[in-house]
Amino acid sequence: MRPLMLQGHERSITRIKYNREGDLLFSCSKDQKPNVWYSLNGERLGTYDGHQGVVWCLDVDWTTTKLITGSGDMTTKIWDVEHGTVTASIPSKSSVRSCNFSYSGNQAAYSTDKAMGQNSELFIIDVRTVDATTADQSPILRLPMLQSKITSMLWGPLDETIITGHDNGQLSIWDVRKGREVNSVNDHTARINDMQMYKDGTMFVTACKDTSAKLFDSESLMCLKTYKTERPVNSAAISPILDHVVLGGGQDAMEVTTTSTKAGKFDSRFFHLIYEEEFARLKGHFGPINSLAFHPDGKSFASGGEDGFVRVNTFDSTYFEPIFE
Repeated sequence: MRPLMLQGHERSITRIKYNREGDLLFSCSKDQKPNVWYSLNGERLGTYDGHQGVVWCLDVDWTTTKLITGSGDMTTKIWDVEHGTVTASIPSKSSVRSCNFSYSGNQAAYSTDKAMGQNSELFIIDVRTVDATTADQSPILRLPMLQSKITSMLWGPLDETIITGHDNGQLSIWDVRKGREVNSVNDHTARINDMQMYKDGTMFVTACKDTSAKLFDSESLMCLKTYKTERPVNSAAISPILDHVVLGGGQDAMEVTTTSTKAGKFDSRFFHLIYEEEFARLKGHFGPINSLAFHPDGKSFASGGEDGFVRVNTFDSTYFEPIFE
């Protein structure tokens, strides 16, 4: 398993994302400039210049024509993927923490932080026709979060619901048409750092600061499985072809300088989806892993770390041989 090292960011990676076909890999970091790479050879295809602050989140629609990014400069930007130009810049009253396109690509959702006297809010906008006037249009839906801020977000099946993960460990489902909460659970006890959906949309995995990752049913929010570690989990992803979950994390960034890489705190850790047992670890990063993503064909995965590198690891043929007993 020889990794590709994608070196183009100057500061720590915040989020990585494959497009639907898997030929492109999008990354954003604290250096204000999202990048796009060829996933096959690690060549950088382009940079999206325009943000003035840390870029916390990004998502690409299923046609790979639109890219949405949320930043600490209090804007959400929608980009033309091919030309790298900003088609719309939507201002907000605090930094944008999470953003996602719906499965149809007709809508996008983004959430803002609780800061500067502003509550965390969830916005849903129409992105079928995006231009400079989009910033002036009122959102389809605007939901204030009074308890705790949203830290991660997913669209539910058929674009009818939105699943949100919160700072206090709460998971909630919101009905988009009615604009209200329909279900919530408190299985986690700390901030939910990441949520990633399984390929068929029936379940999703959460990564939490309480040192665990959990598998949930995407309709009932029933906790199906728990993957325990001994350090905060920053990201988790489910393999599209095998019953495997990969977890990445470490400790808080300010403690990194006191930790040796040999301590094994910065490994990608593989768990069996059903048996909840860890069966492999992969070293590589010099700091905590902040984001993970499986390639849509399941034959490789990418990890983005606090060290500013994105590593694309292609699995050996032995990985696909069933050896679990």
